Amino acid sequence: MPLSSPVPRALRHTRAIEVAAYLRDDGLWDLDARITDVKVKDVTLASGLRPGGTRLHDLSLRLTINLELVVVDAEVSSDAVPYPGYCDTVGPAYKQLIGLSLMKGFRAGIKERLSGVLGCTHLSELAQILPTAAIQAFANDVIKTRDGDGDDLLPDRPFQIERCHALRADGPAVARYYPRWVAKPVS
Repeated sequence: MPLSSPVPRALRHTRAIEVAAYLRDDGLWDLDARITDVKVKDVTLASGLRPGGTRLHDLSLRLTINLELVVVDAEVSSDAVPYPGYCDTVGPAYKQLIGLSLMKGFRAGIKERLSGVLGCTHLSELAQILPTAAIQAFANDVIKTRDGDGDDLLPDRPFQIERCHALRADGPAVARYYPRWVAKPVS
């Protein structure tokens, strides 16, 4: 169902975030994430005028991960920044993400290693969405998520159960789509 019809309004700013996941020939995975910010009208920053429609931010982050969802490499590209020569020098700091697990403490690790002046607010925010993007990429490719029929039965509960509101182990969605894994009421 779409959002309700808005009151009359005028677009002023667009932020776009895109994440693409790639299986590499060496068996590792690349998560390529990009964030852009565009103002409709001209904006005067301390560093100068940015004409409306041009990117204030165009930042990319690539995390290379292994099958255990551990970061093995990180790379940053800053193609448009509000303070050229300053914002675009932070890229090497993101190598500190190497060794972090996307599944265990990743967001806390970003905060610990790259918060405030240690990193870029926009790149760090972008990094925070990568754990769920990786899970989506791995679903049914690396992580089995469906209970199959016959000989295809999974020995363990599907990964996604208990990971969101809809897939509560005691809920109707699990009862319908994963009946073998529905939580039984305690008597």
